Amino acid sequence: QVQLMESGGGLVQPGGSLRLSCAASGSISVIYRMGWYRQAPGAQRILVAVISNSGTTNYADSVKGRFTISRDNAKNTGSLQMNSLKPEDTAVYYCNVDLLATNRVRSDYWGQGTQVTVSS
Repeated sequence: QVQLMESGGGLVQPGGSLRLSCAASGSISVIYRMGWYRQAPGAQRILVAVISNSGTTNYADSVKGRFTISRDNAKNTGSLQMNSLKPEDTAVYYCNVDLLATNRVRSDYWGQGTQVTVSS
């Protein structure tokens, strides 16, 4: 059994910063990829940023230069540092991991989501 716990969302003014965290726990052998997605009201869930277990990162064009994804492989944790936030960044943010469990089954897991609201 694997659990993902997210934290760090909230209300921030335009231009402000927030840091989201994701902690994976349970029967984990290795986390291959960790990513952050977001879903605004009435919109589809989209990829914001992803990081491989070797540290390779990719970002949506809309967040390049403002957001930074990172991870700690030893602790099975990851984070998304969000700077220069804009109202259009408002969404529910979800952590996603692609991992191999100790039973040798590879699966995709989602966090419960955390609300980020950027508003003055």
